[in-house]
Amino acid sequence: MAQIKLTDVGKRYANKGDDFAVRGVSYTVEDKEFVSLLGPSGCGKSTTLNMIAGLESVSEGTIEIDGVSVETLEPHKRDLAFVFQDYALYPHLSVYENIAFGMRMRRMPKAEIATRVRAAAEQLGLVEQLRKRPRALSGGQRQRVALARSLAPRPRLLLLDEPLSALDRAMREQLAVDLRRILVEQGTTALYVTHDHEEAGTVADRIGVMDAGRLLRVDTPEGLRSTPGSEAVARFLGLETGGRGR
Repeated sequence: MAQIKLTDVGKRYANKGDDFAVRGVSYTVEDKEFVSLLGPSGCGKSTTLNMIAGLESVSEGTIEIDGVSVETLEPHKRDLAFVFQDYALYPHLSVYENIAFGMRMRRMPKAEIATRVRAAAEQLGLVEQLRKRPRALSGGQRQRVALARSLAPRPRLLLLDEPLSALDRAMREQLAVDLRRILVEQGTTALYVTHDHEEAGTVADRIGVMDAGRLLRVDTPEGLRSTPGSEAVARFLGLETGGRGR
């Protein structure tokens, strides 16, 4: 699939002078690894994801996918899929057509599209919904359609920006478990943005904690809990003290 490597990546907006929204972010997401970027609103995690996707320009540093620098590549040439908090489904199309849409734009063979739509629908419990339109679905089902649409083309890299935040807790927990299972089965490299540390711990192999535009620490969920490394990380994880385990 894909390895992502960020080296001293920064983002500065022209209307904010010398202030960086993201500064000095360096980390590597290994092939087939599932990493979550965790942090409060405005910490720079979504901006970082957008730079990887090509939706935001990079002010400094480099982003590589499988060893190839992609800062100047257009988004559609990066062979990745993006799942947003907003389902962004086409209301006039059926669930089947929504899942198939991107593959049809790539002019994939009709039989291959049908096979992949069916497989994605089975993985996400949507087989009985394929002929329905989005307005007939619950919020959880709509998000499953959005996930199926991104997974069906089997991208080498999947980026997810708060994809479950609009759902209730029980539905979020179940869908997080399902998503983790599917990505492991497909061997897809994934980077997942969330502000919920429990959700991050459910889906991710490793978690990167961000605050004020900087990446504070990257570790496994267990490693972060046992050794947060700083008071800022400990506070965000709901631990009593950042000094524990240091």
